[in-house]
Amino acid sequence: MYKVLVFGMTSNMGGIESFIISYYKRFDHSKIHFDFLCNTHDKVAYEDELHKLHSKIFKVTMRSKHPLRYKSELNSFFKRYAADYDCIWVNVNSLANIDYLKLAKKYGIKRRIIHSHNSQNMDGKLRAILHDYNKKRISKYATDFWACSPSAAVWFYDKDLMSKVVIIKNSIDLDRVRFDGNKRKQLRNKYNLDGNLVIGNIGRLHFQKNQMFSLEILSSMVKKTPKIKMVFVGSGPDKEKIIRRAKELKIEKNVIFTGAQKDISGWLSTFDVFLFPSKFEGLPIAGLEAQGNGLPVVASNNAIPKEAVLNSNVKILSLNDSVSTWSNVINQFGQLNRINANIVKMNFKKAGYEINAAVPILEAKFKG
Repeated sequence: MYKVLVFGMTSNMGGIESFIISYYKRFDHSKIHFDFLCNTHDKVAYEDELHKLHSKIFKVTMRSKHPLRYKSELNSFFKRYAADYDCIWVNVNSLANIDYLKLAKKYGIKRRIIHSHNSQNMDGKLRAILHDYNKKRISKYATDFWACSPSAAVWFYDKDLMSKVVIIKNSIDLDRVRFDGNKRKQLRNKYNLDGNLVIGNIGRLHFQKNQMFSLEILSSMVKKTPKIKMVFVGSGPDKEKIIRRAKELKIEKNVIFTGAQKDISGWLSTFDVFLFPSKFEGLPIAGLEAQGNGLPVVASNNAIPKEAVLNSNVKILSLNDSVSTWSNVINQFGQLNRINANIVKMNFKKAGYEINAAVPILEAKFKG
């Protein structure tokens, strides 16, 4: 059996976490086994599911909270367990911390995969400096270089590594996000959404996802269409800032915060249009999941790359376009029908983003 130590699961149920669990649930567990190393002592996303798959979950202290304790715990872990693994697979949004790869090499894990899931820095200046510094050294510690998209590869790796980069598509489980009319009725009743144009956004409440711009769009739309709601599904550091801005714009009654949610299918089914104005992404799971639901999507050209526009009811705009342009397009797309589930499945399979077709490809990369 090929044993892989995976880094990338956090307490946040985000894109990387969804990507990992979607693939691993479908692997042949008699041939490939995952255990998980996490930099938190809190419960991590999908922890119960991972235990059912007989995966071990090891937890160390976060470096930013207790640097000395983190260093001690991490070194002790690799010293004790490194010999149990054939491979370490590190899934991250930046190269600010490559300690996992350095220690994996030091303690003899032969195959060391670094996997880029983002295309720009989403943290502070210090982490940006660390990313640039480690970008020049990553080839000393990693043996395999993966990325979720070409743009994520360009940001993560130096030019001399680009020929070695393997693109791993963030394929999704269409059954998990397919349209459900009953869930739509239940959630629209629960939140008094009937009769409203419902604009949805799923993602971390963070400047990367650009929810502040979403509020500007909503403010413009409310003046013409009072019966409108914007639903933010997710949690994050910018929540209070977004709430304050909604109050300043006097649209707080038109905004709903649900917090983090597990029933993605239900919320996507509740929306009339998906708004995705991110400042940058690698290859966003949320944009693919919205398309997997058949939902009309209005996104920035920084959020969904051309190769990931799979359905005909997707409109890509620039963040330089005016608020009124965004508002008009959202109004138009909010009236469109969803794409039929069979057509959605055909589109995803053809482009390589349907999980069941993609699993054997990734499985082979571990076996190989």
